[in-house]
Amino acid sequence: MSESKSQVVKPYKTDKSKKEEVAEMFDNISKRYDFLNHFLSLGIDKLWRKKAIRLLKPLKPKKIIDLATGTGDFAIEALKLNPEKVVGVDISNGMLDQGRIKMKKKGVDNIISMEYGDSENLPFEDGTFDALTVGFGVRNYENLEKGLGEMLRVLNDGGMAVILEFSKPKKFPVKQAFGFYSKYIIPLLGKSISKDSSAYTYLPESVEAFPEGQDFVDILKKVGYKDVKSKLVSGGIATIYYGIK
Repeated sequence: MSESKSQVVKPYKTDKSKKEEVAEMFDNISKRYDFLNHFLSLGIDKLWRKKAIRLLKPLKPKKIIDLATGTGDFAIEALKLNPEKVVGVDISNGMLDQGRIKMKKKGVDNIISMEYGDSENLPFEDGTFDALTVGFGVRNYENLEKGLGEMLRVLNDGGMAVILEFSKPKKFPVKQAFGFYSKYIIPLLGKSISKDSSAYTYLPESVEAFPEGQDFVDILKKVGYKDVKSKLVSGGIATIYYGIK
């Protein structure tokens, strides 16, 4: 139930597929995305990425793929692992363009490449990467299990996937505060700054529909991930899921 429900939540609610609408939405907000992302999360998202990347340290991965890379924040954080290559993949050309500008400015475009691609149909051979990251992206997949399966396919044996995703806090007062913030404040500020009211209404709707916690852990196991674990961060506002191929 929860998985099929997550597939029908779309930003603009038109006749287009979820995939087309998500790409259009990120194209529309790409120029203000970085500012809004850090502003609306009060900068906490940076700490979440740091925690997620630390889980990969024991693997010493040389080739890393960052899916739903956006403008490449997770890919940049992955440089702390001293990889030879990081590939950022996204379905939004607008986001990738902003990411390429960022990589050039930081002087890391020789290590991080930003490539157009569909997470549910990746243009890479089986077992290409030692590690994989996704930040706030899997809930945007049109077919969740297909996307997770593709992620598993491009990992090599023993490779780890680390998924950072919003969740719904369960305990007072974080539950009440986050509920109010995501339902009222995020859409209001998002609309005024990005000029796209649908994009920041879609955010809480997509979080609400996503099969989080044990439900998502069970889906990862069903698809074929091993040793799947999850860690709540910031009182359950987000969760880091990780598993091995």
